[in-house]
Amino acid sequence: MTDSTGVIHGRFQMLHIGHMEYLLAAVERCGHLVIGISNPDPSVTRYSSANPHRSEAISNPLTYFERLEMIKGSMLEYGVSVDSFDIVPFPINCPELLFNYVPRDAKYYMTLYDAWSLEKKACLERLGCSVEVMWQRTNEEKVASGAEVRRRIITGQPWKHLVPKFVYQYVTGRGIDERLRQMAVNGEEDTHC
Repeated sequence: MTDSTGVIHGRFQMLHIGHMEYLLAAVERCGHLVIGISNPDPSVTRYSSANPHRSEAISNPLTYFERLEMIKGSMLEYGVSVDSFDIVPFPINCPELLFNYVPRDAKYYMTLYDAWSLEKKACLERLGCSVEVMWQRTNEEKVASGAEVRRRIITGQPWKHLVPKFVYQYVTGRGIDERLRQMAVNGEEDTHC
């Protein structure tokens, strides 16, 4: 891989407009972007005291494949060429597995919001990754959050304005919104925004 390869990662447990800001900023910084989906499956989802709610089932309601499709569809919706990015698993909670999916010698783009962001940055640096912080903001400065989108879906509040058009159509067209509401009924409600 060349220096023009960039890597970005996230759970994307409801791809929202804040994620798109992050993804598009990374696309502008490299020739080819590898988009890593963290918590790709339950076997590599781990508890972290830096953000304990990230490992809960309601915080991870979407499959890897659903997230891949939402990212790909949204990137195309925003005019990004399908040839300029790839989407792969990114098991950040099992760092010994990362280089099975992403190139070691790429530039790793991040944004910092909280203790969990700092923990991930430190992990990547320990692995020898070249990390570039695109911006640092507080949680209050976030454009949107996956937890907020999930909460709004569950409680029947408007959420269409928080996600790309493709994501809204994908979620409602496949009954994922209904699945989230059913998870809440079953006692897995996400109250952590």
